[in-house]
Amino acid sequence: MLRYLSRRMLFMIPLFFGITVICFSVMHLAPGSPTDLQTEMNPRVTAEMKERLRALYDLDKPLHVQYGKWLGRLLVLDLGVSFSPDARPVSAKILERLPITVFLNVLSMALIFLIAIPIGVLSAVKQGSIFDRVMSVVVFVGFAIPTFWLALLLMILFGLHLDWLPISGIRSLNYEYLPPAAAFRDFLMHLILPVSIAAFGGLAGLSRYMRSNMLEVIRQDYITTARAKGLPERTVIYKHALRNAMLPVITLLGLSVPGLIGGSVIFETIFSIPGMGQLFYMSVMARDYPVVMGILVIGAVLTLVGNLLADVCYAFADPRIRIS
Repeated sequence: MLRYLSRRMLFMIPLFFGITVICFSVMHLAPGSPTDLQTEMNPRVTAEMKERLRALYDLDKPLHVQYGKWLGRLLVLDLGVSFSPDARPVSAKILERLPITVFLNVLSMALIFLIAIPIGVLSAVKQGSIFDRVMSVVVFVGFAIPTFWLALLLMILFGLHLDWLPISGIRSLNYEYLPPAAAFRDFLMHLILPVSIAAFGGLAGLSRYMRSNMLEVIRQDYITTARAKGLPERTVIYKHALRNAMLPVITLLGLSVPGLIGGSVIFETIFSIPGMGQLFYMSVMARDYPVVMGILVIGAVLTLVGNLLADVCYAFADPRIRIS
């Protein structure tokens, strides 16, 4: 196991640097410049001032030189300074928004697994029943509906017409003046729509995936043998079949780790949640290269670590697997 982990971690190093090279290059291919927002709308800005601003951000240097300087800072865990007017360190801007993003996504992932796995198991056990057909329709609707469109519809329905739920932010303006119980309720009410939207697409996919795995497992010979021995159906399904059907889901769990950032861009922007997804969107629009690269680096690390954790958990869950 230790040899396997060491080999995988060594392989992750060049892969990580390859990801950063691609991200850095593609980001600079996008039209526009970080200095445009600061100079285009100001008639007093001269060409010399534009060049001085580009030199300040090292944008006047060749791309490989810019990457080399950025990589040198990264090796000492320095993500640089934002190009925005506040000129704050990138790490500080990310750290202040990271907790809410992680909290929302962990909550949505827990909701997905708690609901999707039972639905998938019941759909497989009751294949062809009314429940299975209804769930199939719901799943295909979940695949077909764009997340941003559904978010806007729910905001209009529950936020404007019914006035049941807040539609932006994570707390009300008078949050600091509310009693503890009322403040907690206010926080929960703000979470309902974002967490539901974040979980909706994953719920449809995972339930269908779980149903497919379960159908494949319950047709195996050892399940037939367990039933022939007279074991209760509940024992056959939940003790013998479910454990083996869950193995591929472990891989999905590891691959879901990068979604802690990537999946946040849409719903954090729509619901005005001050998390990393919103920060990433705003930084891309402003061509704030250091912040964009800082968030992409975190996403790359999460992707690599997620794949590694998925393989390790797979080995622990299935004793038949031997890692050499």
